[in-house]
Amino acid sequence: MFIPISRSLVGILILILLVLAGCNAGDRALSVYLRMNQAAVEQPYRADPREVRFEVEPGTPARVIGSNLVAAGLIGDDRLFEAYVRVNGLVNQLEAGTFVLSPSMTLAEIVEKLQNSAADSIRVTIPEGWRIGQIVDLLDELGVYNESQLATLAQYAQVVNTGDLTGLDLTPYPFLQTRLDGMGLEGYLFPNTYEVPAVDATVEDVLGRQLDGFANTVMPAYQAAVDGGKTTLDLYAVLTLASIVEREAVVPEERPAIARVYLNRLAQGIRLEADPTVQYAMGYQPESDQWWKTPVFLEEYSSVDSPYNTYLYAGLPPGPICNPGLSSIQAVLEPDPHNYLFFVAVPGEGGRHVFAETFAEHQVNVQKYLGQ
Repeated sequence: MFIPISRSLVGILILILLVLAGCNAGDRALSVYLRMNQAAVEQPYRADPREVRFEVEPGTPARVIGSNLVAAGLIGDDRLFEAYVRVNGLVNQLEAGTFVLSPSMTLAEIVEKLQNSAADSIRVTIPEGWRIGQIVDLLDELGVYNESQLATLAQYAQVVNTGDLTGLDLTPYPFLQTRLDGMGLEGYLFPNTYEVPAVDATVEDVLGRQLDGFANTVMPAYQAAVDGGKTTLDLYAVLTLASIVEREAVVPEERPAIARVYLNRLAQGIRLEADPTVQYAMGYQPESDQWWKTPVFLEEYSSVDSPYNTYLYAGLPPGPICNPGLSSIQAVLEPDPHNYLFFVAVPGEGGRHVFAETFAEHQVNVQKYLGQ
């Protein structure tokens, strides 16, 4: 008796047979599957004009992208998607980013869109050591938020400055509970390069990426240090100290040494006397258009009455003064073993410092290198 077999079942059987055939059989199977379903490549999945924001993370395999497209209701056959991009040599042309797609687009149109992330997303690169004000200025400059979109720049700034996360899903970010009451998100906005939607950006579109970066990069390093007995500092203290190291260190290799200086001073009850904390307390300087006043003169230190001024107040400041990168955080978690309490920058040495254990030695260095 004849039993009818659907085209899709035939395709699956051919796939199985070709895969069993050995070397390169997978590619041949996809090629056959594509030929059998070529007409579907040029047909929309559904007559549904709604727009869907679809995100592709860096390094996502074509097979996973296809599955995600199916889950998003944009295509109906992830196998056909994979066959189309592989047979046509487009796998390496697919880009990471956020795309605006629709079920009314054909598979071919969707693949073409996925090769041009610049059209539907904005690339935001946040340098290590930037404070919230600088990040907000950058988002404004890049046009991530404007009045025609779902969120405004002011809404983002309000959330990160005040730390009021009402209405946002914080389930993936339990580390935010380590903040002191009333503090903003300085220190938690992980510096990295992010692709954010160019259309209808929400507060979460930017903030979520920054917090995800923190969760995926900082938290594993911190937890490993705690589990390995390398630090007894809580996360907020680590971030606060790392933010000072980030602003103080110019030569990357000196970060662990500078971190230990501050840890030694804290252990002995000596004020940190870190210039960047004074700069942070001074805030934006409209005359020079600077978020970090440079230079800062010694006579200014005593006039800046702020708990962030570590020349006036002992211990750590109330919170981070910037958003440190992983290297500065690791420097605090694994500082150099030494007894230095002082350091001074050497002019003309690209930001290199010389270190001293005693104030007398430090005075000699200051006289030698600064002539003071």
